[in-house]
Amino acid sequence: MNMETKEGIYLIDKQVGWTSFDVVAKMRGITGIRSIGHAGTLDPFATGLLIVLVGKGFTKRQDEFMKQDKEYEATLMLGFSSNTGDPEGIISEEPSSKAQGTNKIQIPDSKDVLKVLGGFVGEIEQKPPVYSAIKINGQRAYKKARKGEEFEIPKRKVNIYALELINYKYPLVKFRVKCSSGTYIRTLGMDIAERLGTKGYLTELRRTKIGGYDIKDAKTIADLSS
Repeated sequence: MNMETKEGIYLIDKQVGWTSFDVVAKMRGITGIRSIGHAGTLDPFATGLLIVLVGKGFTKRQDEFMKQDKEYEATLMLGFSSNTGDPEGIISEEPSSKAQGTNKIQIPDSKDVLKVLGGFVGEIEQKPPVYSAIKINGQRAYKKARKGEEFEIPKRKVNIYALELINYKYPLVKFRVKCSSGTYIRTLGMDIAERLGTKGYLTELRRTKIGGYDIKDAKTIADLSS
């Protein structure tokens, strides 16, 4: 970045509760520059790497950054569902998590989890969540969903390059995923849970890499404000 003009590429470690647009607004205040954009939305519940482009010469390169591969760490809660796929939605216990006719919960073992994770590596089809920033007829999908409107989001092909189990202690599955741009990790989490015979939603999500950019080189808004 240019330390005199404050234009450049900023690596921001976004905190829980902030929207990507909140970060952009804060950066306008910090830099005094209006022409600012980000390269890849992070949901409010998510944390981690957000690339912020400051100045017209850098915002023009937004597509270049958007198309880069990404890496995330996520925690999946099994046995419960959320209409948004994350903690911000309506949470409910999944009846199918109990064996039919008994009160005994069917708990997948580590081998089951590893096998299911392995089945997602490669090119897969995903249906993005209705609570997403995708535009449907010119309007953000999440806005239409909040109004109770019914609509279809077409499936898309994405690539999962690696899917690693970090830790598993029922009902929580923590995993690391390397994937192509356009991959929805909330959808991936719900699909993993479904293949394990239950429902699930992400309790935590952290983006750690975008292309060659790493979270270890990022700063928080508080760091830049001090």
